Amino acid sequence: MEKIRLSKLMSEQGLCSRREADRYIELGWVFVDGVRISELGTKIYPTQKITLNKAAQVQQTGLVTILLNKPVGYVSGQPEPGYQPAVVLIKPENQFIPKQPAKRFQPAHLKNLAPAGRLDIDSQGLLVLTQDGRIAKQLIGENSSIEKEYLVRVDGGLPPAKLALLNHGLSLDGQTLKPAQVSWQNQNQLRFILHEGKKRQIRRMCELVNLKVTGLKRVRIGKVKLGNLTEGQWRYLEDGEKF
Repeated sequence: MEKIRLSKLMSEQGLCSRREADRYIELGWVFVDGVRISELGTKIYPTQKITLNKAAQVQQTGLVTILLNKPVGYVSGQPEPGYQPAVVLIKPENQFIPKQPAKRFQPAHLKNLAPAGRLDIDSQGLLVLTQDGRIAKQLIGENSSIEKEYLVRVDGGLPPAKLALLNHGLSLDGQTLKPAQVSWQNQNQLRFILHEGKKRQIRRMCELVNLKVTGLKRVRIGKVKLGNLTEGQWRYLEDGEKF
């Protein structure tokens, strides 16, 4: 059996991100079979037991995940000329506060807050931003298969054969797309459920069947729905709420 870098194994097991793993190791917060490991680059066998001490567990408990209803005109991640990143909307006046809020906004919640997945500048709806590498891996890791649901306004006709192609049979960038669930929501709006997230995937899929997208809104990621968040509004992922 071949040894694997400890930080890589920690990430694969969903304990934290690789960057967090390296930091935890440096701080002496990681134990393998009960032995403290503090040297970066350490390799272990996959069968060995990895545990984190209480300091790491407490820090992970304090990490926040934010759900934002991103409006059109904001980029998901790095700013682009003339456009602002969606994270600028994470401020107290835009927070949706339930009747019994578990968290209140703190400036520290913006530190290392990053989008877990993209939502195009001309699309709106549910965008997840998180400090937690475990959630990022769950949503955008290479083995992620979490459903993402969209409502898509379109112009153009769509015979049954082309609707079938949207569900399965199209390729992008030389790769066959995973099966999707695509159906009519009403006479000018389609409902897409995808298990992957290629760049501008829905718009490009629609182009292949001669449809023009005039509006796109993400309404669900896994078990988490956009719900009653208005455009530009955000809330914290609640304790016990899972994707």
